[in-house]
Amino acid sequence: MDEPGPNLAKLGEMHRSPLTPVFAGLQLGLHVLVMALAGVVFLRALIDESDLTATITALAVIFVAVYLFGVAKRLRGNAARWWLAVLTLVWIATMAVSADAAYLAFGLFFLYLHILRRPWSLLAVTAATAVAVIGTGLHRGWTIAGAVGPIIGAAVAVAIGLGYQALYREAAERGRLIDELMNTREELASTSRDAGKFAERERLAAEIHDTVAQGLSSIQMLLHAAERADPESPAIRQISLARETAADSLAETRQLIAELTPAALDGQSLADALRRICERASSPELEARSVVEGEAIRLPMPLEATLVRIAQGAVSNVLRHANATRMAVTLTYSDNTVSLDVVDNGRGFDVKVLDRGPAESFGLNAIRRRVELQGGTFSIESEPGHTAVAVTFPLETGEQ
Repeated sequence: MDEPGPNLAKLGEMHRSPLTPVFAGLQLGLHVLVMALAGVVFLRALIDESDLTATITALAVIFVAVYLFGVAKRLRGNAARWWLAVLTLVWIATMAVSADAAYLAFGLFFLYLHILRRPWSLLAVTAATAVAVIGTGLHRGWTIAGAVGPIIGAAVAVAIGLGYQALYREAAERGRLIDELMNTREELASTSRDAGKFAERERLAAEIHDTVAQGLSSIQMLLHAAERADPESPAIRQISLARETAADSLAETRQLIAELTPAALDGQSLADALRRICERASSPELEARSVVEGEAIRLPMPLEATLVRIAQGAVSNVLRHANATRMAVTLTYSDNTVSLDVVDNGRGFDVKVLDRGPAESFGLNAIRRRVELQGGTFSIESEPGHTAVAVTFPLETGEQ
């Protein structure tokens, strides 16, 4: 069964559509048409005085009153169909006493097409056409013109009504698409705001890492060296206190960095976290991909967190220093170990920089310290066109 046309309450109602003036014009045109046809019946009854003049004029007024009641109440659903049934009965009564009432059928045709479902709307138009033809024939005699007139009117009404319904559906679909577009735009704006917040937090974390944390680490290392160089110095207590203060501040700074950096493992597997890191690093200038080799197993949370942090640090170094076009983050599970390799085709660097202390390469030294804390091994090799950072951690028997 076809979808119903717009009910009486929806005639001309297409908000946010460029076709709204069209529907409003059609609605107004239908009202004017019905009023004009009822006026013709009313005036012809007054002009052609007869014993039925009062009855015809009264029925014409009732027809108009019922029509205006339905328009004013903006009826929907069954209420609109009951209203149309009453209007039809008033028209049939008028048709019984006046051949001119056949004119009103033209307005009814549009109402049938708007309010009733197909095929009921087309059956109603056909029945109304038959009533108009029969009524006209009974009042004025059977002529071709009396039969052809209502039939042509019905055909024109059906053509216009179906065209209107097609236009209405097109406008409704366009309105739906506009609503979806607006909702999508709001979602994208929200996502963009969230992404901006995360990006700013990561930027702040990176700035603190490269400035404050690096400076505190350097101060701590220098004070520690001063302690060892002259343990009998009169200022040794102040130096030790300064070193401990720097160490505490460095620990707090790293905690702040950890809180600013979104938890990559939150609700994800280790492989998902690494893939997400690579997706964030990817750009038109850099192809970043993650690879998992071997059968994945669940690792202790501290080890998984360490692997994620190492990957973040190594990828950050590639982004900021390597000027690479390709990078691969490979996670490898074997029987007794789990390994992480970050390889890029960047410009490379002198690996001896690691021996010069954190002041020269804080990020790589931080990776090495993380590996040592978890009892793993760290290696790095670099030359122009190839740099590989590799870490390996042993697995306990219970972790396999």
